[in-house]
Amino acid sequence: MMAGDPVVTGIGAITPLGTDAPSTWRGLVAGESGVGPITHFDAARLPTRIAGEVKGLDPVAELGAKRSHRTARFSQMAILAAREAVADAGLALEPIADRTGVAIGSAVAGTPESERNVAALLEDGPKAVSPFYVASTIPNIAACEVAIDLSVHGPVTATALACATGTYALLEARRLILAGEAEVVIAGGADAGINEAMFAGLSNMGPLSERNDDPAAASRPFDSERDGFVFGEGAVVMVVESAEHARERDADAYGRVSGGALTADAFHMSAPAPDGTYARRAIEIALEGAAIAPGELDYICAHGTGTRANDASETRAIRGALGAAADSVAVSSPKSMVGHLIGAAGSLAVMVCLLAMRDSVIPPTINLDSPDPECRLDHVALLAREAPVQTAIANAFGFGGQNCVLALRAP
Repeated sequence: MMAGDPVVTGIGAITPLGTDAPSTWRGLVAGESGVGPITHFDAARLPTRIAGEVKGLDPVAELGAKRSHRTARFSQMAILAAREAVADAGLALEPIADRTGVAIGSAVAGTPESERNVAALLEDGPKAVSPFYVASTIPNIAACEVAIDLSVHGPVTATALACATGTYALLEARRLILAGEAEVVIAGGADAGINEAMFAGLSNMGPLSERNDDPAAASRPFDSERDGFVFGEGAVVMVVESAEHARERDADAYGRVSGGALTADAFHMSAPAPDGTYARRAIEIALEGAAIAPGELDYICAHGTGTRANDASETRAIRGALGAAADSVAVSSPKSMVGHLIGAAGSLAVMVCLLAMRDSVIPPTINLDSPDPECRLDHVALLAREAPVQTAIANAFGFGGQNCVLALRAP
């Protein structure tokens, strides 16, 4: 950790709990659930019929009919979250447009739009396929759409790391700034993959919760009765600035991006390595880079998906990295309330860490009625906890064994 750590000065969010960051944060602290029956398509023939859907989003009102027609849902949410983040930062981009980059990733990108266009092709032939199909669904397009919307010309990058995508975008922002390639990076993740083919494939694979009769109680990270994760959608985007640039404009900072790490399990295409060795190593490297000793860590925003394998593996990783200090570090998972936002899940975890620092309150893991003995940690269960937070890490572990951890310090 150095005094020159990049800082986060603006946050924007669209999640199942709200169409902006303040409403999302209020819902998380209150322990509300944004999970409910699927409305994006008819899920009657599927074993899982619940999801964390974004509600109340009106892209036509926000972006206009023409642009809304040409952009996929994940890009729409990325644009709106980025606008909120820039406004929250009080940042005038025009003077530094050439020194402002974008790092916004997506894991499943435009899969609903792909499903619709393939169906149109099969039913009505090639002329029925939208001319905007390809350009609107590729994984890098959300980052490019944000750059277009904000008229910035620095480095634009989009990396797909499955469920670790959003966290890595913040790590990439740190690296771009420290390398001197940008003064400001608009960074985060966005995904909107709630469609029938996605749910059919995941249901056949087996990781989704099937608690359809009680959606609010379906996402149960670390609970002994957990039966899988809840698929969600959303976008969380932040303004990351060099410390010098933030000082020059007297900007308020939420926190410092002080360290991070990326490791690979190299174990399985979807299952985490049971012993958590390389997830543990990512935690260790992130803490070392931020000069945070295990005993100094105040909070872990856990990956905490609610699958049996992931929660147990993550617990082993945390305990292995922190040793005895693991018993005194608060841990919670926002996925219990919004579901798994896939490419945006990691950036949501970073947002939770930063706002916990600002407000000295840690959101809970709801539905943690009967903690699994195999997942023994200092869980913030059921109700938020008031506590000072000066240091935190955000964990994100993706399909394919990609482990990304970001270490944060209070400003």
